[in-house]
Amino acid sequence: MNMDALVQQIRNRYQQVKEQVAQSALHVGRTPESVRILVVTKTQPVEIIQAAIQAGITLFGENYPEEALPKILAFRDHPFLEWHMIGHLQSRKARIVVQHFDVMETIDRVEIAEKLNRLAQEAQRCLPVLLELNVSGEESKFGFPAWNQETLSLLENEVEKILSLPFLSIRGLMTMPPLFEHMEESRPYFVKLRQVQDLLKKKFPQACWDELSMGTSVDYPVAVQEGATIIRIGTAILGPRRQKTV
Repeated sequence: MNMDALVQQIRNRYQQVKEQVAQSALHVGRTPESVRILVVTKTQPVEIIQAAIQAGITLFGENYPEEALPKILAFRDHPFLEWHMIGHLQSRKARIVVQHFDVMETIDRVEIAEKLNRLAQEAQRCLPVLLELNVSGEESKFGFPAWNQETLSLLENEVEKILSLPFLSIRGLMTMPPLFEHMEESRPYFVKLRQVQDLLKKKFPQACWDELSMGTSVDYPVAVQEGATIIRIGTAILGPRRQKTV
């Protein structure tokens, strides 16, 4: 497929997602503009990102810092691009995030927050972050435990520690629910994240809890209805992922 055709294909898919977002938002009395579409470029090559940029996309998400770095550097001269780290972060790769990403969405433990804070201080920047919560109790999911009253009490202690880190700026919460066949089955987990957001707003009003990053290609209409401000969409806009090379 030539570049013009690829750009048009991505533009059409992006528009379809935007229309579905608008429909879902208006259905619950929200404005479509209150939801941002983060396009996930995991495993996608530079050419696909180039086409996405030409299609009008400026917000991107990557799961692996070392895979993301050449892509970010390839487009560092493009104005208005924003890159979010949306995968589990190994401590040894934290420096890439501080140096090259605009937002870190997956703070899932105090230790990684402290590492990022030290590196951000070195870099003389304040790093915007979201806290990743596990609201399902699934052992395979990353995130601070936040699925019952006991875990929520522990979460409050962890949040206090992160709020004491001066070079991190909490902006909200992120989650990944279990993978279901029907999107409606994801709804209770999106509701739970919003409930935790309300709790943290009351408990820690000095912080900003505005962002809710939740919903992917398979369930984003429900996520929007339940308050998502960022939805993470990959295949529904860019098409099938490429095989990750070793």
